[in-house]
Parts: sequence; C-alpha cells; structure tokens
Amino acid sequence: MENFGRPKLTSALLWLMTIVSGVVVANNYYNQPLLAEIAAEFKVTEAEVSKITVLTQLGYAFGLLMIIPLGDKLFRKKLILVDLVIVFLALIWMAISKELWMMSMASFFIGCTSVIPQLFVPMVADLSNSENRSQNIGMVMSGLLLGILLSRFIGGIVGDIWGWRSIYWGAATMMVVSWVFIYKMLPEMKPNFQGNYASLMKSVWHLATTEPILQLASFRGAVSFASMCAVFTTLAFHLEQPPFEVGPSIAGTFGLIGAAGALGAVLVGKLNKIWSRYKIITVSLIILLLSWGFIYFMGNTYIGLVIGIILIDLGLQSSHIMNQSDYFAIKTTATSRLNTVYMVSYFIGGSFGSWIAAQAWGVAGWPGVCIVGVTFALLGIGSHLLLGNKIRLANETTDQNIQ
Repeated sequence: MENFGRPKLTSALLWLMTIVSGVVVANNYYNQPLLAEIAAEFKVTEAEVSKITVLTQLGYAFGLLMIIPLGDKLFRKKLILVDLVIVFLALIWMAISKELWMMSMASFFIGCTSVIPQLFVPMVADLSNSENRSQNIGMVMSGLLLGILLSRFIGGIVGDIWGWRSIYWGAATMMVVSWVFIYKMLPEMKPNFQGNYASLMKSVWHLATTEPILQLASFRGAVSFASMCAVFTTLAFHLEQPPFEVGPSIAGTFGLIGAAGALGAVLVGKLNKIWSRYKIITVSLIILLLSWGFIYFMGNTYIGLVIGIILIDLGLQSSHIMNQSDYFAIKTTATSRLNTVYMVSYFIGGSFGSWIAAQAWGVAGWPGVCIVGVTFALLGIGSHLLLGNKIRLANETTDQNIQ
C-alpha cells in the first residue's frame, strides 16, 4: 500500500538515494576518457568527437530545466521509474551506435534523463527535519560527487580492457538494478502542484525573481562552480608544459583527488548542528578563495596542485550543500522548482567559468586562469558578506510579521 503522506526517511532509504545518485550521474561522464578511442573507431577528429561531451552537458542542463520541476507536479516515484527506463534505452542506443550522429543524439538523451539525483535532493529535504536536513543532503550530494569522480576513472579502465561500448552495456545493467530497488524501496509522495505544465514553468520563473534567499544561493553556487571549472578546464594544458610535461592520464587522476571534497561534504552537514549556515558558507568560500593561493604560487609543483584542488573542491561542495539547505528552508512546497532554479544557475556558471578560463589560458596562460578563478571566488564571498546576513534578517523579520 502506497503512503502519500510523509514517509519516514530511513537509513536504508537514504543510502539507496545516495548510491543511485552516484550510479545515474556517472552516465554523463563515462565518455570523457574514451573520446580518443571513439574518434579512432569512427575515424573522426578530436574536435568532432568532443561534441559528444558537449551534447551530454547540454542535455543535462535541458533536463534540469524541463524535467526537475515535474517533481512537484507528478508522483516522484513514478517519474523516476519512467526516467530510468528512458536512461536505459539511451545507454543501449549509445552502445549499439554505428554513426557519430547516433552517438551524439544518444549522448544528449543520456544527459537529459540522468537528472534523477536532482529529484532525490528535494525529496530528502522534504523528508528531513531542520536538524538533520543539511547532513542528509550532504550524504546524497556525496554520492553524486563520487559518481562523477569515479566514472571517469572506471570508464577509462573498462574501456581500455573491453572497449568503449562495454561501459555503456554495464551502465544499462546498473539502470535495471536501480529500477528494481527504486520500485521496491522508494515511497510515493503526493504532488503539490495542480496546474498545467505552462503554469508550472511560470512558477519556476516566479520563484527565481521573487525569492532573495534563492537568488543569492544561486549566484554563490554559480560563481563558485565557475571558479572550480576554471582550473579543471585548463589543468591538462598546464600539465603538458614544463616542469610536468605529462599526458592526460595524469590530469585525469587529479579528478580522484576531489574525493576528499566529497567526504568533507558529509562532515559539513554534521557541522551545521553547531554552526549556522551563514558561518559555514563564509568559511567554505574563504577556503575556496585560499585554494587559489596554492594553485598559483605552488602551481608548478604536484603538492601545490594537490592541496589546491583538495581545498577548492572542499570549499565548493561545502558551500553547495549549505546553499541547498538555505533555499530548501524557504517556506514553500515547491522544492523541486527551487532546486531547478539553483541547479540551472549552477551549471550556467560552470559553463561560463570553463569558457572564460579557456580564453584566459590562450591570452595569459596559467596566471590568467588563476586571475579568472580568484575573480569568481571573490564574487562569491563578496556577495555573501554583503547580502547574506541582510537577506537572512529580512526573511526572519517577515516570518515574525506573518506569525
């Protein structure tokens, strides 16, 4: 019998959403270490095959905007189950593709439908109380981040041993396993929006233009993600030059270093029990800014880059979790739509950070990239210090007046 009230968020259910988040989001990143192998099979240039990655990310952004708001309008469990079927079909299409255009289309649909973790996050927020919301969101986000980090590593190894198509057959199998566990364990929750799809999307825009807490969280998230993307977009170029002179495999290994940030994301949720969200965000953004000191001043050493990347990832993920806790505390049932505004802003920021860092590399090399990264980090902490407390106090005053 389905429970349409407020189900209990058990430890098993939280682990299920954490693991499935990692497994699903990994679909977006398997292709990155396999591009050279795919280019060789289809006899195309690296520039042509790189469109696969671009289309996957564009698909993800499209799915965030068009699918995630449906979490407020439709039964989430059924939406997730249908989405998993489409992911499965897209992965099979990718595995059997005989032409590059087929892979490109399959990649777009893989990205578009691999947004299930962003349906889980508002669900966890809804089922958590204020004391453990940050900790629970942090756990799910850690699963998502580990999925991103490990997918490149696993994809490269599996593709090297069994060929690039094998990873997609394996991923499709994991979608079937995930579907079964979601069907058996995930509770159903009653939708909280009764209008049509057009009015649903209008309400997304309304939230984006009328909620100051959401606006500030979205800006902080966008510029912080832009700061991190600046370093990862150009790291391979930097490592090709003296004194390193190493290939892309070493650059890819730096992605695993970010696992420290994923583990830190769990701890920051526990820290929220003794520190305010404002204080944690402040410290997180300072850490993100300080990371660029290591990346610039010690950027010609492995130890400097390792410390810098651990710090930038820790700062980003910690502030990311607190940003989500901040806007999920807004008194509204439109949690999926809140998450849509934030995540779309987040990925737009990352895309812009990648683009402008690439331009800076061409003009000024590594110092230019560092200037870009520091600028975005300063925008994040500056906006937080200038507006964070002001918006929080104004919101508390409004709540008191309502009461």
